[in-house]
Amino acid sequence: MTKRKKENLLSMPVKRSTTLASAVESRILLLRHQRVILDTDIADLYGVPVKVLNQQVKRNRERFPADFVFQLTSKEDAVLRSQFVTSKQGRGGRRYAPYAFTEHGAIMAATVLNSERAVQMSVFVVRAFVRLREMLATNRKLAGKIDELENRLDTHDSTIQDLIEAIKELMKPEDPPRKSIGFQIPAGKHRG
Repeated sequence: MTKRKKENLLSMPVKRSTTLASAVESRILLLRHQRVILDTDIADLYGVPVKVLNQQVKRNRERFPADFVFQLTSKEDAVLRSQFVTSKQGRGGRRYAPYAFTEHGAIMAATVLNSERAVQMSVFVVRAFVRLREMLATNRKLAGKIDELENRLDTHDSTIQDLIEAIKELMKPEDPPRKSIGFQIPAGKHRG
């Protein structure tokens, strides 16, 4: 890659970089309670064949612990195949289950590939993971605020209900004074 192309990618407008990060976001999946990106997507983003990526991972196994990369089980692979409608084994499909890279694994993959594009695209991969993390944190905060509001409304509802009952009590007309039945001694005159 020429120096000029490299400078263009690095000095890309924020809007374009956000678009690329969003494109990466769409490739991030949730597997085993982790956000991951599959080897086919990483290879596509980094501009290398999947075979080359997986060879580098195998050659540099010490750089890829289990919390950086893991291979999907046959069941996970089958579920993903049915979701993405990929070809069956023996019909041009893969012969082995794909690898899933966590955020750290995706960065490490860029370092072992030693290509300029991989290094540049790793920035967008990181931004995508960070953006998803921020969205998750925002959603958790929002859920907490909603719970807090519901609790406030519950207490306010009962307080408002009590106020309405008190107002109704005050609005009830007083019972008119009753006239006494029978003979009454006029005021000021006593029996003597």
